[in-house]
Amino acid sequence: MRKTGFDNEKYLREQKEAILERARTFGNKLYLEFGGKLLYDYHAARVLPGFDPNVKMRLLRELSDHADIILCIYAGDIERKKVRADFGITYDADALKLIDDLRAWSIDICAVVITRYEDQPSAAIFRRKLERQNVRVYAHRFTRGYPTDVDLVVSDEGYGANEYIETNSPLVVVTGPGPGSGKMATCLSQVYHDHKRGRSSGYAKFETFPIWNLPLKHPVNLAYEAATADIADYNLIDPFHLEAYGEIAINYNRDVESFPVLRRILEKIGGAKTAYKSPTDMGVNRAGFGIVDDRVVQEAARQEIIRRYFRYSCEYVMGFAERDTVQRVELLMKELEIAPENRPVYIPAREAAQEAMEKGKGNEGIYCGAAIELEDGSIITGKNSQLLHAAPSLVLNAVKRLAGIPDRIHLLSPHIIDSIMRLKGDILGSKTLSLDLEETLIALSISAETNPTALVAMEKLTELKGCEMHMTHIPSPGDDAGLRKLGINCTSEPNFSTKNLLDI
Repeated sequence: MRKTGFDNEKYLREQKEAILERARTFGNKLYLEFGGKLLYDYHAARVLPGFDPNVKMRLLRELSDHADIILCIYAGDIERKKVRADFGITYDADALKLIDDLRAWSIDICAVVITRYEDQPSAAIFRRKLERQNVRVYAHRFTRGYPTDVDLVVSDEGYGANEYIETNSPLVVVTGPGPGSGKMATCLSQVYHDHKRGRSSGYAKFETFPIWNLPLKHPVNLAYEAATADIADYNLIDPFHLEAYGEIAINYNRDVESFPVLRRILEKIGGAKTAYKSPTDMGVNRAGFGIVDDRVVQEAARQEIIRRYFRYSCEYVMGFAERDTVQRVELLMKELEIAPENRPVYIPAREAAQEAMEKGKGNEGIYCGAAIELEDGSIITGKNSQLLHAAPSLVLNAVKRLAGIPDRIHLLSPHIIDSIMRLKGDILGSKTLSLDLEETLIALSISAETNPTALVAMEKLTELKGCEMHMTHIPSPGDDAGLRKLGINCTSEPNFSTKNLLDI
C-alpha cells in the first residue's frame, strides 16, 4: 500500500486563491511565469506522494475563464534536438504534445513564442509547421542589452523590439518545455508593451520547487538539486528575503542571481519601486502547504535522489551527461547518508543477474537481472534468456504474481514467439532474436485472444503503474518504451546489454 504525504485538494484551493489574489494586486492583468512541467509532473508526484501529476491542469481548467496561455520554446533547443528525458521526445515534439494535451483538456494555446530566434533552420521549419496549422507564432530575438544595460533592455530596441502578443484574459500563463525557454523575457516584454499602451500589468512566478517554506536541506529541496544537476542549479537561503523581513525562505541560485536585474527592469518599466523585495516575493507557490506527512515525503525524496544518480550515471556512459553532473548527485547522497543499496529493488536485481550467470556458465553473453516492487511490498525478479530480455521476463513474472498464476504456466504461445523470432532473424536480419518488452506485450495481447489465462495476466498490467523497478543494464529502446507506457519507475546501472557498439 503506497503511503500518501500530500493533499491535492488543499493545495489546489490554496494555489488558485494565491494566483487570483496576485492578479488582483496588478489591476487584473498578470503575466505568470509557469515553471516546471505543466502536465505529467512525475518528479513532483514521486517526491510528494499523493501529488496528482496533472493537478496544474486542473488548476488551469478552474482558471480557464480568467486565463490565456502562451507557450515559449528556445530556438536553440529545437536546433540541437534537446530531449525531454521522462518522455524520450525532443522539446519541439513536447511543445506539440503540450498543445494537443491542452486541447484535450478543452484549453487552447493563445500563441507560441520561439525565443532567441536567429533564423535557425529547424526553428524556421517548426514555425512554419505551426502556422500552417493555424497556430499563432511569434519569433523573439535575443534581448539587446540584457542583463547589464537595463536602459537598453527597457527600450524600443530591447523589449520593444519584440512583437506584442494580444491577450484578452486577466491572467496570462507563460509556460514552456524545460528551463531557459525564455518565459521570463516574454513576460517582461509584455509588461513593457502594456505600460507603453497605458495599461497596468504585473509579473509573478509559479515554481513548484524548491519549496520556499521547507528547510534548505530538506530532502524534497535536495531532490530538486538532483533533478537539475545537469544545469548546476542549487538552493540557498534567499538573502533579499532575509534582509527585508528577517525570515528564512528558500530559493535557487538563478532566481537570486537575476533578482537585482529583474527588480531594476520592473522599476524602469513602471517608473517606481517594485512591490517585490525578494525573489521569494515574486512567487505564488503553495506546494509546501499541501504536505500532510513530512516523513513520507522525505523518504520519497531520498528515493528520487537515488533514481537521479542512476539516470545521470547511464547518461554519462551514453555521452549525454558530464562526470561532474554525476558527482553533484553523489555529494547529495553523501549528505543524506544514502546509497544505491537503499533502493529496495537494487540488490534483488543484481542477485537475479548473478543467478542468470551461474545458470548460463559456459555460454557467451551478458547476463541481465531486473527486480520490481509491487504495491503490497513484495519484490519480483526476472532475468534475460534466449527468448526474452530481462524486462519482459520480469513483467510477465509480476503479472503472474498479481493474477495468482503459477510460475509453471506459460503466458505466451510458443508459436507466436517462434514467429516473431523468425521475423526478426530471417526477414529483418536482426542479430538479437530475444523479445524486448514492446514485442512481448504485443505477443501477450495476441495470446490473450485464445488463452484466457493470458487475458487475465494482461489485465493486471495496469497495476504495475507507479511501481519501482531496477535493472542491472541499460534497457534497450524496446524495453525502455514499454516501461514508459506501463508507467513503471525504472532505474538501471550504467552497463550495456550488448558488446556491439552500433547497438548501444
